[in-house]
Amino acid sequence: MESLQMTTKVSSCIPSSRNPVQAKFSNFKVVGQVGYAPFWRGRSGSRCLRIRASVSGGGGGRGSSSQDGNSAVEDEEKEEKKGLLLGTEMDGSGSVVGFNLIPQSVYCFGGVQEVGFFHEYRDGVDWFRFTLLCHAACEAPLVLPLGGFTYGEKCLFLVNDWHASLVPVLLAAKYRPYGVYKDARSILVIHNLSHQGVEPATTYMNLGLPPEWYGAVEWVFPTWARKHALDTGQAVNLLKGAVVTADRLLTVSQGYSWEITTAEGGYGLNGLLSSRRSVLNGITNGIDVAEWDPSSDEHIACHYSAENLNGKAQCKIALQKEVGLPVRPDCPLIGFIGRLDYQKGIDLIRSAIPEIMEEEVQFVMLGSGDPEFEDWMRATESAYKDKFRGWVGFNVPISHKITAGCDILLMPSRFEPCGLNQLYAMRYGTVPVVHDTGGLRDTVENFNPFVQEGHGEGTGWTFSPLTKESMLVALRNATRTYREHKSSWEGLMKRGMQRDYTWENAAIQYEQVFEWAFLDPPYVS
Repeated sequence: MESLQMTTKVSSCIPSSRNPVQAKFSNFKVVGQVGYAPFWRGRSGSRCLRIRASVSGGGGGRGSSSQDGNSAVEDEEKEEKKGLLLGTEMDGSGSVVGFNLIPQSVYCFGGVQEVGFFHEYRDGVDWFRFTLLCHAACEAPLVLPLGGFTYGEKCLFLVNDWHASLVPVLLAAKYRPYGVYKDARSILVIHNLSHQGVEPATTYMNLGLPPEWYGAVEWVFPTWARKHALDTGQAVNLLKGAVVTADRLLTVSQGYSWEITTAEGGYGLNGLLSSRRSVLNGITNGIDVAEWDPSSDEHIACHYSAENLNGKAQCKIALQKEVGLPVRPDCPLIGFIGRLDYQKGIDLIRSAIPEIMEEEVQFVMLGSGDPEFEDWMRATESAYKDKFRGWVGFNVPISHKITAGCDILLMPSRFEPCGLNQLYAMRYGTVPVVHDTGGLRDTVENFNPFVQEGHGEGTGWTFSPLTKESMLVALRNATRTYREHKSSWEGLMKRGMQRDYTWENAAIQYEQVFEWAFLDPPYVS
């Protein structure tokens, strides 16, 4: 992400000189002050954002009470250390269309001008929104009358991923030093460690943290990851800040809680996470058993249950008809539902498809993502008209129909913090074949046909290492069992359908961790 640049021209986005922009904003109402430093974010992509505005009075006196420019500049300099002005941006009708912070470098005094701001940053990342929400989350329990009274300082902050990771850092840096929130606790929940909220080091002054707390979020990229020889690799990492300040840490499966402490799965944070292993736990996500219930699902052709599996075959026939595959009730039907990207192992499926298509099987894929994989999916459908169907995009009814109609669900994910599709599949009697990683390892028990007097145990197949060969071995074991060992297959289906992956079960475990968090003093006092 590139650093912010500003322009003074209405007609272009060429960076201006270092002199501060002189402007009076109209359509802008000051509603408060936040932070220590300039902070501005647009809403999508790289673009110019232009606003006409004037600052109304009451925002700390910035340009609102002085008539001459010099006095206004003096007021600006006095206010610089107190924080930024937060304003509402309105359209021509007066409706609020956004909230923004006015940068310190913009002096507001007489004369209406238009001001453009040039932004270059990753699509989908809105630092203003998440930083402001973190500040708001810390203030809300102290000031908002929730149910008629303020919640108070003894509360628990459940922090989800990098988006909310500023909260435990704020508690440690800006509240507890002044005796506030000494009885509060924070728990960081990591859903995917590969997303950490890393930005250039200059972003630090946008976060509203004291200068001496820079080390909590400091991040230095290794030499090989830097853009050029003069790049020092200096950055800030919000998730790292939460790892070193939160009272307890959680992931969405026990297997993933171990993986993130390894060099392979830690994405550079494995050392810090290992040092906090004593307060690191994993709790498998639950699923919505009302929405995902084969006995009442409105999207599928026929209802069924573990006690009566007859409707499963009808769902398969209906799926084959809908996607245009030959109706072959005895042919193993393999499904995939998910993002078409590297994490999900789509490249592994692509390399194995020629060999998979040599078998007497059918394959249905639903997903979107990398355009290269989307194009491959379309081409594969053309090449194997009677065996392969690819649905580019995402469609909720179709995802339910694939889950109910397929015999096997394939998930060759490189890493999977928890995974939900394998849980949905087992609830619908669809047998998962998954890479032995993270939450997939925790939730799918490898099939063993030789126990319990030949009745077998397990709910699917796991494979390792992550290679085409090992995946094909697992798939062939699954398809052979489907064809030749019907009683074993029925046992696999029923055991999966009877597993308890409800949120009620997960909630009990979360409550236990909440209790543990309050047994110890704050990790950072």
